[in-house]
Amino acid sequence: MIQDIIVNLSVAKQKEVAGDAAIDLAARFDAHLSAVAFAYTPPTAATGMYGFPALLAEWKADRQAEAERAKQAFEGRARAAGIQFDCRVLSDNVENAALIFSSIARNYDLSVVAQAEPDDGLTETLMIESALFDSGRPVLVIPYIQTNGVRLDRIMVCWDGSRNAARAVGDALPLLKQAKHIDVVTVEQKERRTELRGAAIAEHLARSDLKVDLKSIVAPDSDVANVVLSHAADSGTDLIVMGAYGHTRLREFVLGGATRDILSSMTVPVLMSH
Repeated sequence: MIQDIIVNLSVAKQKEVAGDAAIDLAARFDAHLSAVAFAYTPPTAATGMYGFPALLAEWKADRQAEAERAKQAFEGRARAAGIQFDCRVLSDNVENAALIFSSIARNYDLSVVAQAEPDDGLTETLMIESALFDSGRPVLVIPYIQTNGVRLDRIMVCWDGSRNAARAVGDALPLLKQAKHIDVVTVEQKERRTELRGAAIAEHLARSDLKVDLKSIVAPDSDVANVVLSHAADSGTDLIVMGAYGHTRLREFVLGGATRDILSSMTVPVLMSH
């Protein structure tokens, strides 16, 4: 069951893809939706760059106004959708904001965040990484090019037999039960003649009366992310489910290669668990 969802609103962006997707999911699952809009402050070390206290105060006031506008716009859309919701504005620098969001997300079934945009994505990148590594909850990442709600007709499960992949399947089960078709996809360096990896998890999902196909893709010279995204495009996938890989080093987040490449090139929503 998905009973409550948390979303990080994109402040001062042209499109609010994460907020719109979260509203759509909350309506679909009759879930409560909480939203956070951050009024970002400069890092302590950078405050001297603003010269005078009055200039710094003006900068902070502008960021607060942007967050308030994002909050009001979200509240209007949520109210029109008829969902239960709450929204708050918090203030901190970008790095601390990401950690605050991941801490809040521990109290929800699912967090929703926007994909980082190529030229202006530091806040989203930190938010995604912190939510993945620190929240202990699944994270749904919405492409910045998303133009409609989250469809769940066809879902791709990326399976490599790992703990993270198993965690992602379990976390995604409420979404998988909404699907008309599920592809369990494995990417192999060479053809397996004696063992069909993914067969057991496909059988597990089929026991829940889900329509599942197992697809083993042999791609010795291709990276996993390109194979996954190509198959998603060719098959009309609406959502990708996969384990996220990486680790933390002090307060630095280090993503695995395939995870990083998916997050940078994704064209459909991706649910990740770590």
